[in-house]
Amino acid sequence: MSATAVVVRDRRMWPLYAAGFTTAFGAHAVAANLGAFSDDAVKSLLTLGILLALYDGAEVLLKPVFGTIADRIGARPVLLAGLVGFAIASGLYAVADSPRWLWVARLGQGAAASAFSPAASALVARLNPAAKHGRAFGSYGFYKSIGYTLGPLLGGALVWLGGFRLLFVVMTVLAIAVAGWALFAVPAVPPLPRTRQTVIDLARRIADPVFLRPTAALAGATAALSVGVGFLPVTGAADGLGTIATGAAVSVLAATAAVIQPRAGRALDSGKLTTRTGITVGLLVTATGLACATLSGVAAVLGAALLIGAGTGLITPLGFAALAASTDPSRLGQTMGTAELGRELGDAGGPLLVAGVATATTLGYGYAVLAIILAAGPVIGLAVRTRPSRPN
Repeated sequence: MSATAVVVRDRRMWPLYAAGFTTAFGAHAVAANLGAFSDDAVKSLLTLGILLALYDGAEVLLKPVFGTIADRIGARPVLLAGLVGFAIASGLYAVADSPRWLWVARLGQGAAASAFSPAASALVARLNPAAKHGRAFGSYGFYKSIGYTLGPLLGGALVWLGGFRLLFVVMTVLAIAVAGWALFAVPAVPPLPRTRQTVIDLARRIADPVFLRPTAALAGATAALSVGVGFLPVTGAADGLGTIATGAAVSVLAATAAVIQPRAGRALDSGKLTTRTGITVGLLVTATGLACATLSGVAAVLGAALLIGAGTGLITPLGFAALAASTDPSRLGQTMGTAELGRELGDAGGPLLVAGVATATTLGYGYAVLAIILAAGPVIGLAVRTRPSRPN
């Protein structure tokens, strides 16, 4: 491949990476600061919980829908419309500067992200040959992880400087800039002819192990990531660690996940790693990290962060590459949207599971239960593959 072709491909991909950063930054920059000590912060825990659920709830309901629309009319229009919608939703609060409009803004942001997130994933697959899917999804995941990492930090700084109004102004400008960039740099990818699909056909596709296994792995990885970010600071504080140390642990987790993803993708493309082996190792490493979290001390917390980050960073690009490889190109949007739904369920279900177990017992048992669930998948898969067949 010539150097010119590589440059052209990179120019097409950068706006998609920026779109991944935008949805991650938009989700965490606001969520991490809704309960902050500012004039427009949310004071009620119930209100805080509902506001947090608005963004994710919209994504759970709408990502498969917008993914299917992307297959019908093309992913690029859905990408652009979603980014513009995100800018409009953010701008509403920036102009109104009223807590009442925060509800509308967060619901609108979640709905818009539900459009451009699966569309961006579908374009990552369509604009790259199958032999480069690992690298492409690894890079996309890297910039999305950067958004998750920087969201709370930059969002907190912006809220401290000018309240939520300044934060929403920045998100408005960011979404408009990425939309303009995508308009000029991302080529039109026409929708492909599709055969008619019934609800039963869709149910069969979702239940197919070829789809179910990587999606379940992605959901498990997201569950572990959310648990690590949310509960490792609690574990660290119980061990007597200060906020700097617990914050460093979360940063280690996010940074490790970001760094591992492109490397995992390159290993897949070069044939050094297969999706089955990589996902299996990723689940076991993540489960080991959760097991480390049941121990006490600084080393245990940092080790848990490092292993959870490494495991989830390994699973994410390989899971999406496996889905892209097994999907008819005419239904990439639907597949990516449904897979994103699985991740959102893991994002919400993981912390709920750990919190529920911890309420009845201790946080250590919560970590252990999730670790067992993640490790069970590879163990069951290995048992099924090695089980001798019955003679006729």
